[in-house]
Amino acid sequence: MIISASYKTDIPAFYARWFVNRLRAGFCQTINPYNQNVQTISLSPVDVQAYVFWSRNYQPFLDMGVLEGLGKPFVCQMTILNYPRWLEVSTIAADNALDQVRHLSARFGPKAVVWRYDPIVVNERLTVDWHLENFAVLARQLAGHVDEVVVSFLQVYQKTKRNFMAQEIDFPDMRREEKQNLLRALHQIAQSHQMTLTLCAQPDLLIDPVQASACIDVQRLESLSGRGVMVSKKPHRAECGCAASRDIGEYDTCPHGCFYCYAVQRQDLAKQRYQAHDPDSPFLFSPEGGEMPKDPQGTLF
Repeated sequence: MIISASYKTDIPAFYARWFVNRLRAGFCQTINPYNQNVQTISLSPVDVQAYVFWSRNYQPFLDMGVLEGLGKPFVCQMTILNYPRWLEVSTIAADNALDQVRHLSARFGPKAVVWRYDPIVVNERLTVDWHLENFAVLARQLAGHVDEVVVSFLQVYQKTKRNFMAQEIDFPDMRREEKQNLLRALHQIAQSHQMTLTLCAQPDLLIDPVQASACIDVQRLESLSGRGVMVSKKPHRAECGCAASRDIGEYDTCPHGCFYCYAVQRQDLAKQRYQAHDPDSPFLFSPEGGEMPKDPQGTLF
């Protein structure tokens, strides 16, 4: 099995000690957000083939030597957007994130790191021209350190709408053709810096030469391990190109405070859960600590 850690929260940034403790214990426990059932997930080396991490800040992992101690192939998905603070409250500065990618690439190879430029938020302040310039600046600094950049466009769920409206952030949607035109332009920039641009879980926007991404990418993991990875091709949602994995995070536990985040419907709740977190618990968030996790997706606006 492949372990995802985690598209529900930022484990490398905020829960590194918990993750190390769970590796030593050989298992962790999660709560299914749809039926509230407790699930026990093995982290034993005999059961885990590979890891995929998702983060805005790998420094705690780097400080603790977590990646060197895994003994399994892994991929670090690193989101770098360089958005202003009115949209991202407490993510690390883009320069620091870029330095981390360069360090990870030098230490583990460019196949071990994937740059994520998602979600793309376009409004009156973050215009198409702003994104083209911003993306080009980031791509230029990551050239030679990554070989893929994953993008997607913001999906406005009801909770996202509430978060945006509370901060008086506008979120006008783009027409399909406008999004595809931006994808073509971003692809050209990425290609000029020897990167492949892929699109995450939005098949209706796919155009030649942009391909669908597979964030849980068996081929990438196999190239890193030098051997086959046996998994089911059964992603967690129908439009996803990923191989099957087990995610060990919990929704509403990331305190980064990004207003566009699909995994946090209440920032105050996420901060409360982070503050109440017990690194010695088998749960990233213990059900004894308060309100149970709920289905985070809701309905699209």
